[in-house]
Amino acid sequence: MSATAPESPVSYEKRGHVAYVTLTRPAVLNAMNLCMHERLREVWDDFERDESIWVGVLSGAGQRSFSVGQDLREWAERLSGGEQSTTFGSRGAVGWPRLTERFSLSKPLIARVNGHALGGGFELALACDIVLAADHATFALPEVRRGLIAGAGGIFRLSAQIPFKAAMGYLLTGKTMTAARAYELGLVSEVVPMDQLDDCVERWVGELLECAPLSVRAVKEAALRASSLSTEQAFATRYVWEERRMHSHDAIEGPLAFTEKRSPQWRGK
Repeated sequence: MSATAPESPVSYEKRGHVAYVTLTRPAVLNAMNLCMHERLREVWDDFERDESIWVGVLSGAGQRSFSVGQDLREWAERLSGGEQSTTFGSRGAVGWPRLTERFSLSKPLIARVNGHALGGGFELALACDIVLAADHATFALPEVRRGLIAGAGGIFRLSAQIPFKAAMGYLLTGKTMTAARAYELGLVSEVVPMDQLDDCVERWVGELLECAPLSVRAVKEAALRASSLSTEQAFATRYVWEERRMHSHDAIEGPLAFTEKRSPQWRGK
């Protein structure tokens, strides 16, 4: 199924249980304008709602850029027109809630980083669960060099996902991180040459699809919520997707398939 409209800044394609979301403004390195934000809101709504979709892949068109973040030319024009500068989050803005603020998104999302992931582009990758990068990819939050801040979660997520002092070095200077360094810091799950990136993505997608989709959602929910809790609090917390998994067909199918020496047939419900 293809849901791509003519001239759309976002391609949205469903293949089997996988949704492929591609930012399609390669001429401006997939910079995000208001039209793209609004289209992405529709995409993420559908991605979460469609129970036939179990995994998502987010990428940028071309080989130069995943996304360089906000379209600063458009942003400058809006500021010149009297629009107020923004701070953390996008509530009330076009495209809300954006991916970086969909804190309860339950399905696993892979970022396929095929070039520059800068500013809001890096923030998109930080909001994904698995990041796979071409070896020429670069990452940075250069907002401080433009009188801005990484207000779409970059400050919060980077400082939580890598050692604090390392994060501060990148946040306070806006300097660039190579794919190799991102891998060393644990931000990237795998780095491969560009001509192997698609195969790498499909291998990870295949591994995710081998797992029970409700188990995957339960693990994602628990891991994200427990990150701000003590271990004792984490054990005592109620997890919606874990409760659904416990009472699902798949919770029976997995052990049964193991004893019958066959592959499980997941239903995701």
